[in-house]
Amino acid sequence: MVRRRAVGAVTARGAIVLVALAATSAQAARVVDDTGAAVELRAPARRIVTLAPHAAELVAAAGAAARLVAVGARTDQPPQARDLPVVGDANAIDVERIVALAPDLVVTWPWTAPAQVARLRDRGIPVFTTAPRTIDAIAGDIERLGVLAGTGAAAARSAGAFRARLAALADGARSRSNVRVFYQLSDAPLYTIGAGHTITQAIALCGGENVFAHLPLIAPEVDAEAVLRAKPDVVVTSASGAKPPVWLRDARFAVVPADLIQRHTPRLLDGAEQVCRILEGVRAARS
Repeated sequence: MVRRRAVGAVTARGAIVLVALAATSAQAARVVDDTGAAVELRAPARRIVTLAPHAAELVAAAGAAARLVAVGARTDQPPQARDLPVVGDANAIDVERIVALAPDLVVTWPWTAPAQVARLRDRGIPVFTTAPRTIDAIAGDIERLGVLAGTGAAAARSAGAFRARLAALADGARSRSNVRVFYQLSDAPLYTIGAGHTITQAIALCGGENVFAHLPLIAPEVDAEAVLRAKPDVVVTSASGAKPPVWLRDARFAVVPADLIQRHTPRLLDGAEQVCRILEGVRAARS
């Protein structure tokens, strides 16, 4: 007989979703991923393949780093993942090699070779898609991966620490004067971030305002004139080797490492802390 019990509430697409854990002698599990798809396992995952750098970090945060057997390109955390086989990147994955590894769970995100990932599902391999829309939703992904890996206690501790740190950052920036921020994703062409991006949320967390937060696209293209009209107090970028734009006037320039601020992992709060320090520097210069 199968008994079901609620194991927590997680944020998915702005709504609260109750995650059910099917408790059987085999410790079967069922969760709903960030796309709304149900993921069911008959037993805790023992062999996990991840297809995006942040996915491996989330698995590690859930207490299941030792279960990783292969990763996607550019995965550098947890450290032991650097020695694992690389089975693809955002453009293509090696389906046959992944199948040969006999994973009982694949963790991906929506932009990694979706047609090929669908072939993994067709072969009966459970796939969990992580695509958190908010910073807090990162904690929800950690908890759900903990359910799938049978490491729920470790995942709960990790998620709790993440939420506590997030709350502390928000409290620290409360009542701070506003700082106008232009975040530069790339310079040729010039891309920024718009509404709904987690970096926009990180800027707001620090008491800042993304000058292009009104744009509906996640990563819109803009031009230098639009940036100058927006009158940012500071330009923040994560582009490797970035230098202040030649057209930049009257604004500070700062760099935050991309693997901190652009990955949906607990390290995003490390990036947010750097953003907060940058904005505090702008405020100090004003006074």
